[in-house]
Amino acid sequence: MPGSRLPALITLLASLSAPLAARGETLVIAADPWCPINCAADAERPGIFVELARDIFAEAGIEVRYETRNWARVLQQVRRGEINAAVGAGREDAPDFLFTDTPVALSRNCFYTLPASTWRYTGVDSLPGIRLGVINDYSYGELINAYVEAHRRDDQHVQVAAGDRALEINLNKLRVGRLDVVLENSWVLQAHLAARGRPVEVREAGCREPDVPIYLAFSPAREDSARYVELFEQGLRRYRADGRLEALLRAYGVDL
Repeated sequence: MPGSRLPALITLLASLSAPLAARGETLVIAADPWCPINCAADAERPGIFVELARDIFAEAGIEVRYETRNWARVLQQVRRGEINAAVGAGREDAPDFLFTDTPVALSRNCFYTLPASTWRYTGVDSLPGIRLGVINDYSYGELINAYVEAHRRDDQHVQVAAGDRALEINLNKLRVGRLDVVLENSWVLQAHLAARGRPVEVREAGCREPDVPIYLAFSPAREDSARYVELFEQGLRRYRADGRLEALLRAYGVDL
């Protein structure tokens, strides 16, 4: 072999060895199903955040494994460093977690009633007098969080659902008259109703303002989290700039 080709060969082998080494790296993300933000783990389209994370980290040779678990459990496990990141968290969900500067999306939380209702949300002062359905350990903004916490033991004011079927539980309660109002992310409710054979008819009765930024939130207990945050932030900026994020959102029927 001519000596002049040896440095080039060494450079080529080095460049090949880096991604091969990285292929053994797996990042575990989790949440309870909150489609289209994150859907069933075995779904053909597992959710906007999941596809985005898989694509961005794949560019760095990192595999992403997505799992569905109870939300309160996810937050505990991410906080302890047992898994890498929580999907779709807001800063108020877990202020000690590590977040990118750029949110993946904005969560619009709206209030939904049966069509015959005339109630409208005009601020926290309009909540007393109705039975509100929320989901355990979800963040709805400081003022609503405080209201939920103050009344969560009084089911004539607040009823808290938990588990993978929490939204379905709340909608069923609304349908049979055990709740007056359900508070939910607008994307999530639209996707849930669209997937039902016989959708529950609901009426939007106002939305919380401002919208809440939501993120892929990384564990404060893991040394590799800072690196993952930086990789994901760089990827988000690229995907926003070149239109790939907008195209992904359109594929799920939503927009920025």
